[in-house]
Amino acid sequence: MRKNPERLLQNLEERLKYFSELGLDFILFDSKSPSPKIPPFKPNLIASLEQKILRCKLCPLSRERKNAVPGEGNWETELMFVGEAPGQDEDIQGRPFVGRAGQLLTKIIEAMKFQRSEVYITNVVKCRPPGNRIPHREEIEKCALYLLVQIKFIQPKVIVALGKTALDFFIQSNAAMTNLRGNFYDYHGIRVMPTFHPSYVIRNEGNKEIKRMVWKDMQKVMGFLGKK
Repeated sequence: MRKNPERLLQNLEERLKYFSELGLDFILFDSKSPSPKIPPFKPNLIASLEQKILRCKLCPLSRERKNAVPGEGNWETELMFVGEAPGQDEDIQGRPFVGRAGQLLTKIIEAMKFQRSEVYITNVVKCRPPGNRIPHREEIEKCALYLLVQIKFIQPKVIVALGKTALDFFIQSNAAMTNLRGNFYDYHGIRVMPTFHPSYVIRNEGNKEIKRMVWKDMQKVMGFLGKK
């Protein structure tokens, strides 16, 4: 089933009371927009959000995790990478993209003329699904507010959606990733560039065409950000 971002957000207001009780009472909704409003960038609010993610028990994934993985990087960056969910290495270390896929992502970031510390990296779901399976719709719904607030804090110019699960969070399409990648899409004024997940590239490491397509996608991002 495809994830409808508008549908995912329909129940978020009902959970705002819960977040307020946890200390995230700075999150407000405008009836005309599905995105939460937050005050200007403040480090103490970022720390509060990360602590809520680390202690979150909104869905059953929290019972099996070793560590929740909020994300890491520069909160004032123009470039954000969003993947699917933490894997085993990420669950152990509490950091996003630190396994083989993470090593490849780091190389891609550096080839784009950024340092990893200069961008922000996170996932749609903050806890590892058992066996690294694709997150269920209900798990994505429970975690959605965290990612939305992160996006509102950061206000990036570009979000790179790594893989179809991440892309489904931002746009609705039944088309295959091969047909969607390489094109910019709009998400509340933010450019979203879909590309293949690094783990997919690794699973098909003998396929040079996939690597070429990913690099072509990133060159478009670099061009938009003035990095060429």
